[in-house]
Amino acid sequence: MQSQNRFFDDLAKVLNGVAGTVAGLSREAESSARERAKEWVAGMDFVSREEFDAVKEMAAKAREEADALKKRVDALEKAKAPAAKRSTATRKTTARKTTARKTTARKTTAKPAAKKAAPPKKDS
Repeated sequence: MQSQNRFFDDLAKVLNGVAGTVAGLSREAESSARERAKEWVAGMDFVSREEFDAVKEMAAKAREEADALKKRVDALEKAKAPAAKRSTATRKTTARKTTARKTTARKTTAKPAAKKAAPPKKDS
């Protein structure tokens, strides 16, 4: 009986050693695969999550600033539009007045036509 126990004891020790070795190999294979995956990702120029989040925040801030600037520009254009209409109307009125002055000036400075003497009356 002792020999059978010894055989099983030795067999259990060998199997435990094999199981430990297999577990060690699997851990080593897993860490090696992870390391190679990290190297591959680093070679592909992927960004880390922290870098991505930082750039995402910067883009959101830039978008907000652009929207605010667009609103300011729109408000300035609206404020400028009535002034531009007024100045255009003023220019047209001024142009009409100037044209009227020139026309009046031409009429007053034109030399009157010389009166022709009436032809003598003929007696029949």
